[in-house]
Amino acid sequence: MQHVDIAIVGGGPVGAALAVGLEGSGLSVAVLEAQTNSVGRKSEAPARDPRALALSQGAHLILQRLGAWEALAAHATAIESIHVSQRGSLGSAVLTAQDVDSPALGYVAEYGDLHAALSARMENCGATILTGARVTTVKATAGYGMVGYQHDGSEEMLTAGLVVLSEGGKSLPSALRQNKDYGQSAVVCKVQTEQPHKHRAFERFTPDGPIALLPLGEDYALVWTTPNAQLEERLALSDAAFLAQLQTAFGDRQGRFLAASRRAAYPLKLALAAASASPRIVRIGNAAHTLHPVAGQGFNLGLRDAWKLAETLLDTPRQQLGEAAATRRYEKTRQFDIAGGSLMTDILVESFSNDRFLLKHARGAALLLLDLAPPLKTLFARKMMFGAQAW
Repeated sequence: MQHVDIAIVGGGPVGAALAVGLEGSGLSVAVLEAQTNSVGRKSEAPARDPRALALSQGAHLILQRLGAWEALAAHATAIESIHVSQRGSLGSAVLTAQDVDSPALGYVAEYGDLHAALSARMENCGATILTGARVTTVKATAGYGMVGYQHDGSEEMLTAGLVVLSEGGKSLPSALRQNKDYGQSAVVCKVQTEQPHKHRAFERFTPDGPIALLPLGEDYALVWTTPNAQLEERLALSDAAFLAQLQTAFGDRQGRFLAASRRAAYPLKLALAAASASPRIVRIGNAAHTLHPVAGQGFNLGLRDAWKLAETLLDTPRQQLGEAAATRRYEKTRQFDIAGGSLMTDILVESFSNDRFLLKHARGAALLLLDLAPPLKTLFARKMMFGAQAW
């Protein structure tokens, strides 16, 4: 039986950010990661995730404070403007970094590069990192949390003042206060376009769902929302047929689509975990909320979870870790941000993923108004960059 102050289940980017955020606190921290030989190595299992992540300017600042940005900067591409439009209707809006007096609206990086940068920092932050630890149970008593896990073929147990479920916690059963299946999946890959991206991202709404093009290196990372009924067919298309479909759906704002990398797909849903029955167990990141990728809020929300939880724990005496008052302080700081982010993405998906005549023209008018109203545009851009802190 081992005991630590903080046990973090899941050593992905959000869990690693929390561990690094507690560096120098004097607290004993253990990170349990199911993958083996994955920490700090882009080539290993977690890094093979082909998704690109849109990192907001707020996330960029947090990564700087955690000391992880320097290793990631060479692999990240700045977003200096975002073009928002809908297919088959007038009305569009362009958000720029100048609108908010910032060098960039955000950045785009591959999951593998982000994971490597944060996990490399985690290796040197003083936390105990246990790889190949498959968590099987999480329980709580009045005095501590308990984590049961399998490691090297044996059953082990760890106790902690507070147990934090991060990405690794998503495999554990949990009551959900909201669970919505959009009946869609995201088809992701890299695409090459005829015209250079010039650090411009696109959010293109279609009746089937949004299409996002995110500048990454010299090419674009594509996130194409696809109804599940069409998913297998789209994945099976030849590259030429896939690019032709994409051209029809997106249009010619970037000229012709020239090439596409290997495709992958992920189901899309909105899931919000119910509050834990015990203050000794806290959920952050994907273990607490899963959002539709429209507007790129998911990872940024999780990173803010880790930052705010680290701040709360640093201000909490060791003997009060896991007590109801401390847990409530953290939950209160995140309530508005999580509710606002999940509501905004859900409204965007439901409002724009249809071809209703009146609604389509209302959306066009709303985009035109956004483009012509600088204060509104600035407010919206800051919401994308900093979440609830922007209001």
